[in-house]
Amino acid sequence: MIPTSRSGSRLAVLARIVAVTATLAIHAADLSIPGRRILAADDSTRRLAIIAPDGSFEWEIAVSAIHDAHVLPNGHVLLQQGWTKVQEVDRDKKVVWEYDAAKANPGKPVEVHAFQRVENGLTMIAESGPARIIEVDRDGKVQREVKLQVDHPNAHSDTRRVRKIANGNYLVTHEADGRIREYDAKGKIVWQYDIPLFGKERKGGHGPEAWGNQAYSAIRLANGNTLIGGGNSHSVLEVDRAGKIVWQVSQNDLPGITLAWVTSVDRLPNGNTLMGNCHAGPENPQFIEVTREKKVVWSWKDFTRFGNSTPVVAVLPAHK
Repeated sequence: MIPTSRSGSRLAVLARIVAVTATLAIHAADLSIPGRRILAADDSTRRLAIIAPDGSFEWEIAVSAIHDAHVLPNGHVLLQQGWTKVQEVDRDKKVVWEYDAAKANPGKPVEVHAFQRVENGLTMIAESGPARIIEVDRDGKVQREVKLQVDHPNAHSDTRRVRKIANGNYLVTHEADGRIREYDAKGKIVWQYDIPLFGKERKGGHGPEAWGNQAYSAIRLANGNTLIGGGNSHSVLEVDRAGKIVWQVSQNDLPGITLAWVTSVDRLPNGNTLMGNCHAGPENPQFIEVTREKKVVWSWKDFTRFGNSTPVVAVLPAHK
């Protein structure tokens, strides 16, 4: 045995502490940064859950194909089971309301990728295939119908995220068309934005290697601009009414993070932007919050209970 001085022993202990700390830091980097209560759904692991800031599940339910979900003011969850059924489920997982687009469109190809509880207890549903937005009551009766204009008809990709906005119009993401359109209540297009290819050639796939303009989501901001989840353009865009890009996060703008299929987007009251990062692989977070200066202040990554197909992510109020 080689003799060791007291100072040498202290150095050895310090080295071990540093090594352990580094190991803990590596593991910590794989966990969520505490502070956000979220809703997340993944169709590869067939799970939808409300997740507390400490990472524990407040509630979960098994799902199948899913592109949208909401926690309602009454605590129920509006979700989908497969591409045609929209359900309202209580916290005991009992289905208290359901609309089945397949039954409403017998013999026709139809998929649902977006829905929203709107005024008067109606539920807005975007039906791809029939290319329409409907608002249905508790009995499933259609109270309003808005026809959509689709350039590349396809029941799987006519639409992705659709939202009824404050002025009563509908902001529609047409995935296959690579286009965001705002329709008024009569179906007239009052605004349109085409997602650019930024001079690149299209490339197939869903991960970081892909490229295209198949947008996923759009929301109207309080300042009148539109925030867009750019899908396989691997970007978040904020555009003004004239279609000028006034803010952008591109695939490699965030140090240590690669964006893939950018899905859900939102703008928080503090001015930060949330973005869903789907199909990006376990090296990257599935949900990210950035400042206007593109500094990452929070992220969520869970490849133990969720997987590489987590398109539904949303920050929820801190209270249950």
